Amino acid sequence: MDETYRSFFGLQKEPFMQDLDFDEILHTDELLEVKHRFDYTLRIGGIGLVTGEIGSGKSTALRYAAGQLHPSEYQPFYVTASTGSIMELYRQIVAEMGIGRSSNSKAQLTYLIRKEIVELIEGKKMKVALIVDEASLLRLEVFVELHTICQFEKDSKPYLPLILAGQANLVDKLMYRTSAPLASRIIARAHMEGLTRDGMQQYLVHHLNLAGINKSLFEDPAVTAIHQGSGGLLRKANNLARGALMAAADEKSMMVNAEHVRLAATELF
Repeated sequence: MDETYRSFFGLQKEPFMQDLDFDEILHTDELLEVKHRFDYTLRIGGIGLVTGEIGSGKSTALRYAAGQLHPSEYQPFYVTASTGSIMELYRQIVAEMGIGRSSNSKAQLTYLIRKEIVELIEGKKMKVALIVDEASLLRLEVFVELHTICQFEKDSKPYLPLILAGQANLVDKLMYRTSAPLASRIIARAHMEGLTRDGMQQYLVHHLNLAGINKSLFEDPAVTAIHQGSGGLLRKANNLARGALMAAADEKSMMVNAEHVRLAATELF
């Protein structure tokens, strides 16, 4: 895509990108809600649930929450789930922990994971957190067994807090009777909705500021169009806003209008 729009508007960098530093992330109510429940889950040692639609900002919220943990006190482990078996998930966890060996035995993988966690907590005096993103992809048979890696010393030690994040159907999978042992350990839930129209206005201005522009480049009808076209979801809003800036620059317009947003929408699904 043509990058001349950046010089046209005086943008110092590509706007509306996802790879933000922690201090650049906008502190929306939804993000802070996730952080509060994240912190509570780690403090108590249970399981926390974060759900939301595709592009609602779940992964950003998790990255922000985990990024606020002091590195001398906490060791978070982050894996992205797949539709594979629990063996595949355990291998992902083993790899994320940097354990030098794996196994084809479920019992051995469980042992390796638990051994590493005990060493971190009792040996190195660290606290641990396991974050499983895209958990809605997990098979139902994975939910049957997943709680077992959180059990230490006859289930008396809450050594491994677990954060499960995914789309809304994650809740449906946890409602199955076979998922009850895992679901019964959930102590906190957060659901990320799309931004309101006013929230979208604030979000657009925030990202323009990050790109070096200290004023809004979007007319009110354009903000409304981005909000409606994205459903308040951040990923699609980013793409609509950036595309609308390009469309405005093509027409040598210093302000983005609703028609520019409509043109940008023709490029997206």
